[in-house]
Amino acid sequence: MSQVPSTSSSTPSNNDWKAGLRAPPKDFRPQTEDVTATKGLEFEDMFLRRELLMGIFEAGFEKPSPIQEEAIPIALAKRDVLARAKNGTGKTAAFVIPALQQIDVNKPKIQALLLVPTRELALQTSQVCKILGKHMGVQVMVTTGGTTLKDDILRLSESVHVLVGTPGRILDLAGKNVADLSECPVFVMDEADKLLSAEFAPVMEQLLSYLPSGRQVMLFSATFPLIVKDFKEKHMSSPYEINLMDELTLRGVTQYYAYVEERQKVHCLNTLFSKLQINQSIIFCNSTNRVELLAKKVTELGYSCFYSHAKMLQSHRNRVFHDFRNGVCRNLVCSDLLTRGIDIQAVNVVINFDFPKNSETYLHRIGRSGRFGHLGLAINLVTYEDRFNLYKIEQELGTEIQPIPQIIDKGLYVAPNATEEASAPQQKQTPQQQQQQRQAQAVASAAAPRAPAPTQGQVVYQSNGQHPRQNGGTPTGMTQAQLKAQAAYRGGQAPAAR
Repeated sequence: MSQVPSTSSSTPSNNDWKAGLRAPPKDFRPQTEDVTATKGLEFEDMFLRRELLMGIFEAGFEKPSPIQEEAIPIALAKRDVLARAKNGTGKTAAFVIPALQQIDVNKPKIQALLLVPTRELALQTSQVCKILGKHMGVQVMVTTGGTTLKDDILRLSESVHVLVGTPGRILDLAGKNVADLSECPVFVMDEADKLLSAEFAPVMEQLLSYLPSGRQVMLFSATFPLIVKDFKEKHMSSPYEINLMDELTLRGVTQYYAYVEERQKVHCLNTLFSKLQINQSIIFCNSTNRVELLAKKVTELGYSCFYSHAKMLQSHRNRVFHDFRNGVCRNLVCSDLLTRGIDIQAVNVVINFDFPKNSETYLHRIGRSGRFGHLGLAINLVTYEDRFNLYKIEQELGTEIQPIPQIIDKGLYVAPNATEEASAPQQKQTPQQQQQQRQAQAVASAAAPRAPAPTQGQVVYQSNGQHPRQNGGTPTGMTQAQLKAQAAYRGGQAPAAR
């Protein structure tokens, strides 16, 4: 992103200071009420410093989303905040903006601590801080497990204003008196329900003891279990509660299920690849072993594919995340490692290759598409064993997951102004490209050749009339074309894209 000089003297007057900004191209994609149903408050009405406003507008932010409109003014008043809003509606900026506003860049101390549950989310959040605060001279540091402690110690010997990271590593640095949190007035927990789970709760308790008693505590999440209530009563002072979850699922995400046998899943996925207009897709599995096996199958079918899971080296995970975000590869197979907070605007299709066990995981998975009010598609491959989970998740989320139709209207998940490149058929890779892809997967780092986007067409996988929630439900039947394709695939030849 291009930068302009950071001094306010470069802006001629109060009226035309925005004229010199270089904002990204305007996004004309339609947006749902999840991000448009605001009261009309503007960023310029929030009494933010000029340098911060410059970063906000150069990042492409035009108007606050509902969660930003509600949370930022309250946070600027230094009140504790307990905020609940849907995935992909702008929660990160809702706490980053007020945190940056309170930074005194002349004071070489950590003044904002932003905690997140995963390493990928830490990298993403720190990047948002750097982009929004680039004209302020604010120093942002990210620290997570899986990296060298020595590098963090050297970095903290210099000035750091905002510290972003995962709880274990930050507690380690604080316990070694390397990270001085004694004058840190802002404490933020993103994906707070995860951070207060049994896995992280003891660490959070210890971390709070290193912060001053008068700190401001802000909790943000899409789901708040009862454990959050206990934390609120113990560690928060009359928090201002925001709940924008009148419904749980995103309005822009259309949800379907395909009722299949386990052995039909790969074939079904292949059919989806050849028929859907996928810009980028994330495919979720329930275990790390299945992630690698499926990634291998997708590559054998001839499509470019990365994979990521918790057992990989951190440097490889970072490379995969970075390259996928930059559009190097079309498809990403992963475990629930990437369900929380990961914001990749180009993802318009999420596929649950393995159906999740609970509604919370389902909600976070499908929230990877339809980011910031845009359109997205969630497709669930459901087996006979998943039928009760399907029903339970529908009931708990108050939503209905429809059987997949023969034709999926591309208007449900493809922006009207999609480019010609995004309308081209998704092509399978050449043998040479497939060899390169296998080498890339072996190290889980190198980039696979980028394939053009697919055409929209019929998705011919559908139920045979019986609902999978019924005890007597049987897996779907297939058309003659599908049976031929599957027979060819079993013989070692991948079904041809039609």
